[in-house]
Amino acid sequence: MIDQSVFENKKVAFHTFGCKLNFSETSTIARSMMESGYKKVPFSDKADVYVFNTCSVTELADKKCRQVIRKAIRTNPNAFIVVTGCFAQLKPDTVAHIEGVDLVLGSNEKFDIISYLNSTTKRQETEVHAGNIETTIKFKPSYSFGDRTRCFLKVQDGCDYFCSYCTIPFARGRSRSDTIQNTILQAQKAAKEGAKEIILTGVNIGDFGKQNGESFHELIQELDKLDGIERFRISSIEPNLLTDEIIHFVASSKKFMPHFHIPLQSGSDDVLKLMKRKYNTELFSNRVKQIKKLMPHAFIGVDVIVGVRGETEEDFNTTHQFLADLDISQLHVFTYSERPNTQALKIDMIVPIEERKKRSQSLHLLSDKKTKQFYREHINTSAEILLEGSDKDGFMTGYTANYIKAELPYNKTLTNKLVNVQLNHLNPDGLSMVATKL
Repeated sequence: MIDQSVFENKKVAFHTFGCKLNFSETSTIARSMMESGYKKVPFSDKADVYVFNTCSVTELADKKCRQVIRKAIRTNPNAFIVVTGCFAQLKPDTVAHIEGVDLVLGSNEKFDIISYLNSTTKRQETEVHAGNIETTIKFKPSYSFGDRTRCFLKVQDGCDYFCSYCTIPFARGRSRSDTIQNTILQAQKAAKEGAKEIILTGVNIGDFGKQNGESFHELIQELDKLDGIERFRISSIEPNLLTDEIIHFVASSKKFMPHFHIPLQSGSDDVLKLMKRKYNTELFSNRVKQIKKLMPHAFIGVDVIVGVRGETEEDFNTTHQFLADLDISQLHVFTYSERPNTQALKIDMIVPIEERKKRSQSLHLLSDKKTKQFYREHINTSAEILLEGSDKDGFMTGYTANYIKAELPYNKTLTNKLVNVQLNHLNPDGLSMVATKL
């Protein structure tokens, strides 16, 4: 039995690195700690306990984790430091050797954080709990809020793909998800807490339901019937799992937005084979064409990795041309970094760091060009935006159904409301628009 009196009046601050999935899980951890008596404070405040939910997708992610942890320790040298998440799961000993860290929790253990916090007195030696995630079959539901408007709902975790460059199966385990019925219950909770928009998130969400004989298509059909939620968005979904029936369903749905995020990773079929991806560029191109045929104004974001081992200059040029020709709206560009225990390390041909940066910059420029062009196509059109509550320089922002970021003069009464606007012109950054309320 845990003595919860040890938590009373204790302040806890959180810092999350990485993906939307991490943010949803941090919110679940925070709720459990507050229910036990902790008071949540901003990360900039002096807290008694700091919890870091980490990422380890790239070497840079590891480095950022170390830097921010050290910053918190400087803010309050007596604070109790907890590190969890992917970095903690993959490299628990490395994390344990960061000066000032008291407790390291793996990907499973983080959800039982209260049971490990029987004392928040600084440890003489770092305590480590990071079990074998690869044998885990239990799914831990979670959801998070961004400004009480958009909710990130975790519907799936883990991955069975084992792509040659990726450590996610080692950090999060095998693919698993809850039942449709239980997932609906989580969405209903979010609706009761005021969410108007839900983003479905996970590691490989198209894999939803394998354990239960259900499917992602069946899930979104049921979510579409849910009262209280005005909008749903599908986060990153593998192109080989983005079926015609899913695309047709989104096109006919009033609640699922015409917004897709599809990982490509490379526009070279040779590199896709090296990556051990489960599709080729022809399939990917067909997915984009099908979306645009049914939803001409759909926003399509694409993930791409540059500089992987084995990617020649010709391969990169092929990728650049493939992306330039695709009718897409934005690129999320990742610069490859070697990850321990991955199959890609067996590939001899290494792209120099400076060349990786050069290729990344080239695709970032292409992305800006495509996003600005997508926005320009919508100048002087009307749209409905869901407004967020933050006041930035006298303005508040919201997103259209097809994910155009727009801003209006700040009006507190419009927070978390769907508002009809006229999209007037691009802001100087070219990546947001000035709107007028209709």
